[in-house]
Amino acid sequence: MIPPMMRGRARFSLLAGVACVALSGCTEPLDFDLRGLGGGFTTANAAKAPLAERPAADDRGVISYPNYQVAVARRDDTLNDVAKRVGLSAASLAKFNGIDANVKLRKGEIIALPTRVAEPSPATGAATTGPIKPVDISAVAGGAIDAAPATPGVQTTTLAPATTPKAQTGKEPVRHKVERGETAFTVARLYSVPVKDLAEWNGLGSDFAIREGQHLLIPVPSQNPPKATPAKTAQATTLPGEGSTTPTPPSATKPLPEEKVAPAKAPETAAAATTTAAVAKPDPVPEKPAVDVGKTTKPAKVGKLVRPVNGTIIREYSKGKNEGINIKAAAGTAVKAADGGTVAAITKSADGVPIVVVRHADNLLTVYANVTDVAVKKGDSVSRGQSIAKLRGGSDSFVHFEVRKGFDSVDPNPFLN
Repeated sequence: MIPPMMRGRARFSLLAGVACVALSGCTEPLDFDLRGLGGGFTTANAAKAPLAERPAADDRGVISYPNYQVAVARRDDTLNDVAKRVGLSAASLAKFNGIDANVKLRKGEIIALPTRVAEPSPATGAATTGPIKPVDISAVAGGAIDAAPATPGVQTTTLAPATTPKAQTGKEPVRHKVERGETAFTVARLYSVPVKDLAEWNGLGSDFAIREGQHLLIPVPSQNPPKATPAKTAQATTLPGEGSTTPTPPSATKPLPEEKVAPAKAPETAAAATTTAAVAKPDPVPEKPAVDVGKTTKPAKVGKLVRPVNGTIIREYSKGKNEGINIKAAAGTAVKAADGGTVAAITKSADGVPIVVVRHADNLLTVYANVTDVAVKKGDSVSRGQSIAKLRGGSDSFVHFEVRKGFDSVDPNPFLN
């Protein structure tokens, strides 16, 4: 079994993405693994085909598929409200969806149903009856019969149109259960769909936040493919050498003018050349030494930063595994800004623990995670050594400290030592 402290340390290996706040004016939520920034991997155009809209729910909020059902929450709903409308217990909904029964839900949020309830029908406010079917067999068969040519000698009887409304058809979306550490961005990339469509289908907030145990519907492609552009009228093609004539080059009709070359000057005598050089030659100017492009320049000296806390480093920097260092100190110890700068962002990890990001000169960022009692807000100017937060209590009383040049993490030790 992994000790709690080790689990806590491992969580902060995922905090590299907080540096995305370096993009001032960025309108997208934080992509905690940085793949959507700096021209890197993005889900904006992941889906090649247009995606369908989420099917409409009935008056209870129920959307029914062959293998599962979901309910769509209304504004200010709780699981208690949803449970009353669909006829299930709030406790079973809470357990199945990993959320307390009294927590307010967002408008349009998807609640997975652990067991099937009565199918949607016109009586429940649905336009159709039953679950959404993959293929409308009756419509296909009826269309084939109507399109068949009449057979001589065979009498057919025209049946009255059925009064039952046509069943709704569509592709059943994948229902994804969120695991610990996943974000809306990682889920969108997993299924190659734009994260905005994922948010619209599942009623996510503007921060795209999701929770462990939440069920997400993955958007499906539209059933109606885009209309093909009409083909242009075919034009008769000509064989090579036929058709338009090749223009005659100008040189074939009018010869080029004769080139007149001036005769070369007679060479000067040695005495005259010496006299001319003596008069025209200026004072010698020392030449600049040639630049050796193969020689590397000496790197600039790394500036020193103040330690965020005075304590013991319990985990060192490891690129790709731990993007910073973990410094242990007493619970409640003040966490100080490593240098003067501006608070670029204050966000939270997947476990709801605050993260503070400070932007400094020369495109340098410092990150302070696993803290509490944050004393600054986004946009504040902070001075070198200013207290910005405190260490959490318990066995997790350490600060996860990162130094980043742009989006790339670097070893903080050279900046501190």
